[in-house]
Amino acid sequence: MDQLNEHINRVNEKLQLLIRQHQLLLKENERLKQDLEQIKGSEQNIKERAVWLEQQLEIARISSGEADQEAKSALEKRINTYIKEIDQCISLLTNQ
Repeated sequence: MDQLNEHINRVNEKLQLLIRQHQLLLKENERLKQDLEQIKGSEQNIKERAVWLEQQLEIARISSGEADQEAKSALEKRINTYIKEIDQCISLLTNQ
C-alpha cells in the first residue's frame, strides 16, 4: 500500500509540474503573439515609409531634370489618376 501511495504521489507531482509548464508555455505563446503583431505593424510602417521615400526621390529627380522620359510619363499618369479621383469625389459631394 505504501508503494502505491508513493507512486500516486510521484504521478501527482509530475502532473503538477506539467500543469506549471503548460501555463508557462501559454504565457510565452501569448507574449510571442503580441511580439509578432508588433513586428508586423513595424514592418508595414517601414514598407509605407520606403514607398513614400521612393516617390519623393522620383519627384526630386524629375524636378531637378535628372529623370528620363519614362519616369516623367509615369509621374504624369499618376497625377492624372489622382486628378480623376479628386474629380469623382467632388462630383459625389456636389450630387448629395
